[in-house]
Amino acid sequence: MKTYRIGVIGLGQRIAHVLAAMQEVGWRLRIAGQVDPAPVGAPILAAAGIAEGPRFETPRALLAAGPYDLVMVGTPNHLHFEHIGLALDAGFPMFAEKPIVRTQAESLALASRLAMGGAPPLFIGLVMRSMPIVREVIARVESGALGEIVSIDATEHLPAEHGGYLARNWRRKAAWGGSYLLDKVCHDFDIFSRIVGARPAKVASFGGRRIFTAERAETAPKRWDNGEAAYALGDAGWQGANDAFQSDMDVTDHQTAMIEYENQVRLSFHANSHVGLTERRWYVAGTEGTLIADLVRNRLMVRRALSRAKPERIDYGDRTEDAHNGADQAMARDLLASLEDGAAFPVTPFESLEAGLTVMAIDEAMQSGEVIDCRPMWACYDAAMKG
Repeated sequence: MKTYRIGVIGLGQRIAHVLAAMQEVGWRLRIAGQVDPAPVGAPILAAAGIAEGPRFETPRALLAAGPYDLVMVGTPNHLHFEHIGLALDAGFPMFAEKPIVRTQAESLALASRLAMGGAPPLFIGLVMRSMPIVREVIARVESGALGEIVSIDATEHLPAEHGGYLARNWRRKAAWGGSYLLDKVCHDFDIFSRIVGARPAKVASFGGRRIFTAERAETAPKRWDNGEAAYALGDAGWQGANDAFQSDMDVTDHQTAMIEYENQVRLSFHANSHVGLTERRWYVAGTEGTLIADLVRNRLMVRRALSRAKPERIDYGDRTEDAHNGADQAMARDLLASLEDGAAFPVTPFESLEAGLTVMAIDEAMQSGEVIDCRPMWACYDAAMKG
């Protein structure tokens, strides 16, 4: 295997974890250049034995010093559109963290550019697509084992420390991250659309902040029941805030959403960033069977609707504290297979754009208090795809 020359735009914590996973599964890589005025991912690279490589002042300077076998974009979400565009201009294969972009306008502009063809490969870090349990969920649904999908109930409930980290990290600001759902659960809505086989037709949503607020700063417990300090998980990173309750957070800390898809499948979704019982669960009900995917415990349960046998249970193991459960390593293998052998990556940039637009419509519904008809949005998107 050759040694891959990697250029990094935004050496944050997440992209550093991806690089560490790449090396762990057998990549031979060298960071040939990186741009980041304050590379908070540096300690993660050091722990993995990966040298940071030479620093450049700007992305343009980095790209001009190519060639690179892969450019990795790990900047905050509001910079993705600019940095992806620069890398596309340079012509190097690229990996970008999710969400692919932050706004509808950016989504339409990028869709138009990619639809023109001729762009270098663009891989998006919707890491859950690489998880074995997710591959199995998609395979079961597409095999017809559940019959026609009727409804889906899904959740993502974060432990208190994770929610407190988000309230301190740059993701707390819509101007940087987009929204809580866009940054945190665009994964899920990407996979829901694949399972359903249709786009959302109508969406509704309710949400807000009731957990990490200044009003609770004095009354909320700040220690675990064993006396340890709470809400102190790691470095909050770029533009980090010191206090989860006193930060300038303006995104939701809990939210619900309802979707009716174009083929009449209905979905409900519930997210909360501060719970005592962590959960990321998909309950998929079809005319012939049902499955429950527990993404935290990495377990799948399936049974046909008219079966009296015990449910089929699969435990995938590989549980990790970040609940990625080996997904980073699986994605690293998928990425290498795409670059080495031309294998299809599990998710396309267009699927990523549609997942992002779905969440943006959900957030619009929450802000307006109205049910949003998604047809005009998809008409604009399809028009952008046609140039």
